[in-house]
This record gives sequence, C-alpha cells and structure tokens, in this order.
Amino acid sequence: MTDSQPDRLGRLEARLEQTERRLAAAEDQLALWRIVAGYGPAVDSGSAEITAEMWTEEGVYDTYPVVLNGRDALRGMVNGERHQALIHSGAAHLMGLPHIVVDGDRAVVTNYSQLVLNAPDQNGYRIWRTGSNRWEFIRTDEGWKVTHRWNRQLDGTDEGRDILARAVDPEA
Repeated sequence: MTDSQPDRLGRLEARLEQTERRLAAAEDQLALWRIVAGYGPAVDSGSAEITAEMWTEEGVYDTYPVVLNGRDALRGMVNGERHQALIHSGAAHLMGLPHIVVDGDRAVVTNYSQLVLNAPDQNGYRIWRTGSNRWEFIRTDEGWKVTHRWNRQLDGTDEGRDILARAVDPEA
C-alpha cells in the first residue's frame, strides 16, 4: 500500500515544522552563548557601549556589593578608574561554558567566571576571583538582552553555590 499524496505532504509539513522549531531553539542558544562569551572581550577591551548594549535599558548587574542599574551605570563601570586600571595592568574576564534554559521569550544562563590578573612579581598571572553567574534574558526587537545578572564569588559562602544549584535543580 502506498501513501496518498495528502498523507505524504502532511508528514513532510510536520517534519518541516519540527525542523524549524529545532533550528529556532538552536539559534536562541547560540545567540545567548555569544552574549555571555562576548562579555569578557567587551569589558577587557574597554568597550563600554558594547557592554552596555548587552543589557536592556534598565538592566541590572549585581556583583555584590556593587549593584549597577541601567546601561549608564554599566558604561560608567567600564569607563571607571578602577576598571580602567585593571585592564591597563593586564586583566582577563574568563567566562565558563554556559548552562542555558530557554522558556519562550525568556532565558536563564548560568556559568562560572574568573578574573585573572597580570602578576609581574610572580612572573605570570594569578586568579583574583572565581564566581558563579546567573544571567536572566528577555527577547526584544533587537534580540536577546540581559535583564539581570548576579555574580557571586565561590568563596565558601552559600550564595555562589546557590546560583549553581538553581541551574541544575529548579527546586533549589
């Protein structure tokens, strides 16, 4: 028995729809990955505008004890004296591989980060801090944008571990 033309077209349409959904999901994951991966090069090159544009206009970057509210604050951080001193003495913000969960037009990305500093007195580099990060995103007309990022140090306190636990255990 052979398939009828309408049955065959229906199955092809269903496969095409499934493929389009899978491609859209992969594109979302790649876009979010690029934003997180781009953070280090943006801040380490002193590209304040590129850094700020990763966030929504009112986006928040909470890196305890400092909380930056909005793009102007993010630009100010990158252009600020402390950050400029870091990058001009040799600094690298290294982003770990992201754990990405997309839910419609919202997404959560969790990753590790390290800030590595040039240490000429040690003939090399030293890790200044290692943290966990929770990035919350929203899809906008301009693409994915950060609405909130939390960065907590992995220093033995609960906060850093709690960010990681939420990525792998939604009940955490």
